[in-house]
Amino acid sequence: MSRINAHYCDLPGSYLFAEIAHRVQEHAAANPHKRIIRLGIGDVTAPLPPAVISALHKAVAEQATPEGFRGYGPEQGYAFLREAIVTDVYQGMNIDPDAVFVGDGTKEDLGNFQELFDLGCRVAITDPVYPVYADSNVMAGRAGPPDALGRFAGILYLPCTAENGFLPDLPGERPDIIYLCYPNNPTGAVLTRGQLARWVAYAREHDCLIFFDAAYEAYITEADIPRSIYEIEGAADVAVEFRSYSKTAGFTGLRCGFVVIPPGVRGRGPGSEPIPLRDLWLRRQTTKYNGCPYIIQRAAEATHTAAGKRETRAIIAGYRENARRIRDGFQALGLTVSGGTNAPYIWVKLPSGMGSWDFFDLLLNRFGIVGTPGAGFGPSGEGHFRLTGFGTAADTGEAMERLRGFTL
Repeated sequence: MSRINAHYCDLPGSYLFAEIAHRVQEHAAANPHKRIIRLGIGDVTAPLPPAVISALHKAVAEQATPEGFRGYGPEQGYAFLREAIVTDVYQGMNIDPDAVFVGDGTKEDLGNFQELFDLGCRVAITDPVYPVYADSNVMAGRAGPPDALGRFAGILYLPCTAENGFLPDLPGERPDIIYLCYPNNPTGAVLTRGQLARWVAYAREHDCLIFFDAAYEAYITEADIPRSIYEIEGAADVAVEFRSYSKTAGFTGLRCGFVVIPPGVRGRGPGSEPIPLRDLWLRRQTTKYNGCPYIIQRAAEATHTAAGKRETRAIIAGYRENARRIRDGFQALGLTVSGGTNAPYIWVKLPSGMGSWDFFDLLLNRFGIVGTPGAGFGPSGEGHFRLTGFGTAADTGEAMERLRGFTL
């Protein structure tokens, strides 16, 4: 038999959300008459905005005509979408459409982007963290085997705990690549402009790169919290930004996102010569990717119109309200809660000694509510539990009613 990539054997037994789905399926099979409310996985529930539906219908109709038919598109994305992104999102930040690459979503882009780097590069991730950051580096062979706590020797962990407000300290040991996600998944924490500027200054001083996951920027409400890392002076030389349409316009099923790679962001070649990462990513994409479908890109373009922005803001407002209700509901149970203000995620501290998978089973078996165990996001996530505002308003309200008066 053919030998496999042994690094896959270093991964946890199953992907976090696959394990959750398995447990929920087992519970549903054993309790067919009990309705389950899902407040765990970050899938959305609101229908697509009308502007997006209209754009999809129009693009599908175009495909039925000789003059409107589209086959293979540009791997980097159609110019109409890249130009709309720059005009709507990056006005005044000196970002050019040539720096934008349209893809199938942030998860895919974040998982694939590490391919551009040598296996000897040291990666820093926050802990707890979105699993894809760590797992994709494990798959590549950059992380090494895990220890008893699930930490990988080749990864530099930046603890995010209640003691530091769930915001990591600057690394004492220099990494080559730093993954940052703000507003944060899973903790809901945010960085102010000054705090993010410290990370940019660190990256510039220590000649390292920041991969900035801004998938949840649309949930920011406070003025001093930047929506893009390129609002920070000097970031265009050290940061790659990842964006998604999933949590803003409901594209979890359509699949679309984009990466921004300014020309000043570079890596070192075999002879230590600087090489623009934009050129390497273009080469990678043209080899391994045929581009996001035309009809999906037209749908994404519609979110940047006046009607599209108005409709998506209304959807996001509903999810924000759900997050507030969950935050208030768990606080009423006497638990310490963070997040849920500038982010769709609520991070609940569990009573001392209670494991996060134990709390998962308790909520599921006793109340029919699904959340996400903090342990699935890394060792520092144990003792915490993540919930999301992405359910329906009715389900969110019912979940809080089911929990009313509950004591641990």
